[in-house]
Amino acid sequence: MNSNSLPIAFEITKKGIVTADGSLLDHISIDSRSLQNGKQTLFFALAGSNNDAHQYIPDLIQQGVQHFVVQHISPEYQNSAHFYVVQDTRKALQEVAAQYRELFHFPIIGITGSNGKTIVKEWLNFLLSPDFNVIRSPKSYNSQIGVPLSVLGINEKHNLGIFEAGISTINEMQQLQQIVQPTIGVLTNIGSAHDEGFTSREQKIIEKLQLFKNAEVIIYNKNSVVDLYLPKNIKALSWSFKDTTATVFLSKKEIDNGTQLLVTYEAIQFEVEIPFQDEASIENAVSALMVLLHLKYDAATIQQRMAMLYPVEMRLKVKNGINNCSLIDDSYSSDYQSLKIALDFLESQKQYQKKTIILSDIFQSGLPQEELYEKVAKLIVANKIDRVIGIGTTISQFQNQFSQATVYPDTASFIADFEQLDFSNETILIKGARSFAFEQIVQLLEEKTHETVLEINLNAITHNLNFFKSKLQADVKVMVMVKAFGYGNGGLEIAKLLEFNKVNYLGVAFADEGIVLKNGGIKVPIMVLNPESTSFSAIIQHGIEPEIYSLKGLQAFLKLAKQKDLSRFPIHIKIDTGMHRLGFEKDTIPDLIAALHDNEHVTVKSILSHLATSDDAKHFDFVQQQISLFDELSTQICNELKIKPFRHILNTSGISNFPNAQFDMVRLGIGLYGVSNDPEEQKKLENVGTLKSIISQIRTISAGESVGYGRRFMAEVPTKIATIPIGYADGISRAWGNEVGHVLIKNKKAPIIGSVCMDMLMVNVTDIDCSEGDIVVVFGENLSVTYIANRLHTIAYEVLTAISQRVKRVFYRV
Repeated sequence: MNSNSLPIAFEITKKGIVTADGSLLDHISIDSRSLQNGKQTLFFALAGSNNDAHQYIPDLIQQGVQHFVVQHISPEYQNSAHFYVVQDTRKALQEVAAQYRELFHFPIIGITGSNGKTIVKEWLNFLLSPDFNVIRSPKSYNSQIGVPLSVLGINEKHNLGIFEAGISTINEMQQLQQIVQPTIGVLTNIGSAHDEGFTSREQKIIEKLQLFKNAEVIIYNKNSVVDLYLPKNIKALSWSFKDTTATVFLSKKEIDNGTQLLVTYEAIQFEVEIPFQDEASIENAVSALMVLLHLKYDAATIQQRMAMLYPVEMRLKVKNGINNCSLIDDSYSSDYQSLKIALDFLESQKQYQKKTIILSDIFQSGLPQEELYEKVAKLIVANKIDRVIGIGTTISQFQNQFSQATVYPDTASFIADFEQLDFSNETILIKGARSFAFEQIVQLLEEKTHETVLEINLNAITHNLNFFKSKLQADVKVMVMVKAFGYGNGGLEIAKLLEFNKVNYLGVAFADEGIVLKNGGIKVPIMVLNPESTSFSAIIQHGIEPEIYSLKGLQAFLKLAKQKDLSRFPIHIKIDTGMHRLGFEKDTIPDLIAALHDNEHVTVKSILSHLATSDDAKHFDFVQQQISLFDELSTQICNELKIKPFRHILNTSGISNFPNAQFDMVRLGIGLYGVSNDPEEQKKLENVGTLKSIISQIRTISAGESVGYGRRFMAEVPTKIATIPIGYADGISRAWGNEVGHVLIKNKKAPIIGSVCMDMLMVNVTDIDCSEGDIVVVFGENLSVTYIANRLHTIAYEVLTAISQRVKRVFYRV
């Protein structure tokens, strides 16, 4: 391979990459943390603004990886493995995928749009898999990296591909088009997602249509703007509920638990029933139906299969289980590519060293069964799974491929034997094809709590982390604050994700928070920002690192360190530069230096201070004074003690507003959780937490009747009331009641009426078509904690951290 493109150092074949020395590499990796890396891995060391994988090469060599695509070679390991040098490793990965794609000549469906890509992909897979051996993007792998990894999953047994492609700005789709090379194009809904990356909606449409420039046909919802920019040499297959000039014209009417579509196509007219009534699902279902029409499926087959469509669960969820277990719920799919992703997720989120997988028969691998289950067994071994429970007649035939395996012919047999199985103190991955109904197993294993849950989007946390990391200069470290139960989102689970993403430090307020993380297996250094002297012994015992902010505290810690004969135990020195909360003031610095001089029991790992007004432009002059004083005092300490600790003063808003004061490390807090004080920056962050409940009961009250304690709501007209099982004991402020606040039901505002009770609140749903059991959103993407905080005249921190720990947290990855 030369430094400009790929060619000569290895051969791209249908079996994998064949190197010059004859090695066959059949595993492409970009993740140094994956336990699946080994001697048959070709590792692409991606270098981005947030992370540079070249730094992990020595560790990978230790794991047995011998082949690397790199942008440079370090002298320390240049003779330890095979290196292929390119100018840009991401482009090299894309080029490998594009060349690999050219080896296959079967139909490829390419899907793009703002919304609905993954759902349409999954539904097409369901609708077409009886007739094709389908390869599809796992989960929502639709990015500049996800697309090539998806395409590299093709093998010789596949005869239909379904790949989604997502972009966030201009000049991105061209690369994806070269990789996917779709023969059939599907354009889903064009909405507001990523609007900030384009100058206009038209520009976004033009860019997305690039995916289809060499396709045979484009399927889309007829739209005058799209019509303007369609490639003229490609067949257009349009549909519409309004425009009779569309290729397919539809009308619809609601039926019990669904929608009936009347489809008119050429001279044919027939009815199709789908089990959905919301507009998004109807639109996505029609996109899938159009592909069936293009492939010339008959009306009877379309009717039969479309009626069986189902809600798509696109997320890997982490849940609390019975007997101190942790569950990873991936109970809706079972294919080889998604199994690899789920096993990596298991490793990143495991809360217990013991790991169990409950696995159904695996479908649509494209491989002979013997080869497939041999590969699955190798994955299980690589990921150090302690126990395998196989469910299905096929996986049962290959029981001997797995050690410590128990098999059952079907889910019912497993459930019948459930009481005889011991599940405790372990992390359990539940992964099965939809037909196995593994949701029944999840229900058995899941800890029983009430219906209110706080859903935490781990992808959003990673996105927000990377957003702020992209603002940092090279080599600036990142501490992430996980105090107050991860700002109410769940401390241990988020800490595991952050450790997986190789942050440098975690910050907690009190020692007990740090001890919980250490006991949960966290290895990243943990700083305690507000340690009490009574906790110093526990801090030392558990290897967490205290912030020292006073002479009294320093002397107490030094005394204990001497008694325990500690050697260079890490501490962190807090300077007060104007916050006037905690810290050494300027006139105490000489005494601090004197106390630390020639003291071998401790070492100053960092020096820090805290900004008081980094989010308020009218006080930026004061911030600059704080930064200058911090620089002066920390430099004095370093010079006089002849030490080189890392220095840090910036919090979340400081990272954005004072880029010249990054020093050696920054402390990311509320921004990680998707909250910014800057409206423009807020648009670039992703919502992390969604607090959901359900409607417990609906009643209609007459004019003159009241609702709740104190009769604070009096109905003036007949009013339909819904009761929601969440209240101030769950963290909902009583000030949010009495029509100050609202919840969302079917994305419509339902005002909170009367007083918020301890465990319940009531809302007015007179104008909302809803039923008992329907989902209620208390806050989330369309009802933000920032909006709620502004209405309550408080801050988003308070809204988030108020959510009680009795509210179940569900962590998921899309």
